[in-house]
Amino acid sequence: MSTSQSAPIAFLKGHGTENDFVIVPDPDNVIDLPAGAVARLCDRRAGIGGDGLLHVVRSAAHPEARAMAGEAEWFMDYRNADGSIAEMCGNGVRVFARYLQRAGHVEAGDLAVATRGGVKKVHLAKNAETKNGIEGGAITVHMGRAALPEDGVTVTVGDRAWPALNVNMGNPHAVAFVDDLAHAGNLFSEPPVSPGSVYPDGVNVEFVVDRGPRHVAMRVHERGSGETRSCGTGACAVAVAAARRDGDDPAVTGVPVTYTVDLPGGRLVITERPDGEIEMTGPAVIVAEGHIDPVWLETAFA
Repeated sequence: MSTSQSAPIAFLKGHGTENDFVIVPDPDNVIDLPAGAVARLCDRRAGIGGDGLLHVVRSAAHPEARAMAGEAEWFMDYRNADGSIAEMCGNGVRVFARYLQRAGHVEAGDLAVATRGGVKKVHLAKNAETKNGIEGGAITVHMGRAALPEDGVTVTVGDRAWPALNVNMGNPHAVAFVDDLAHAGNLFSEPPVSPGSVYPDGVNVEFVVDRGPRHVAMRVHERGSGETRSCGTGACAVAVAAARRDGDDPAVTGVPVTYTVDLPGGRLVITERPDGEIEMTGPAVIVAEGHIDPVWLETAFA
């Protein structure tokens, strides 16, 4: 990929339950986005600011997505705030779909989005619809199935330690149930998880408390981004972990199970179905659009 840094690049800013993203439309995959430039764009003081970046590319134009082009026209080339590449971002998929709708590429209804975690099926509700308690305009993402590796892990913060459930949602999670969300500390840096060999590429760490029957609240450290206001794959991992802790497994009972998950930035509703498919429903909002200054861009790409 290459681009002339003398030409301004269009961008948008959006969020899903306050998990916010810089959106860079690039249908033909001509914009080079090295890690350093992504980090500068996501910087909250020196850049636009965001928990990550959504690079919007047609699947057929991206070497990592061409094999999925027959199923999904669009590829979410997702980057963490530090510029590193990530497999999936649940809130990001909702914001990605909202952008496609705003740009006129799709309408309300069903669509497919290619990600490094596979093709995700998405449903954009009409503005008047309310889904699972989420008011009009909610977006539901079919997040795939959770894998539950048997590796036992422990999460530590200061002098406290908790056993954590290892859950993989296309990206890795360690879910710890705690008595108080304040016990998670500041979450600026990744809480130590042992043994480290279980997560050679880092891990998202969730801390969870109960709020009521099938209702939990969480905080999360996202690898490469620090603490974020919301994490969609993390909310799915938490719902699965809570269900197993509570003795619920839809694959065994044949009955779907739904958890409400409160995050600092809002609420997501997660349903696990008997076939293992996990659905996440929540809002997504585009808040601004503009162009990146070409002079600033030259220094960002340097």
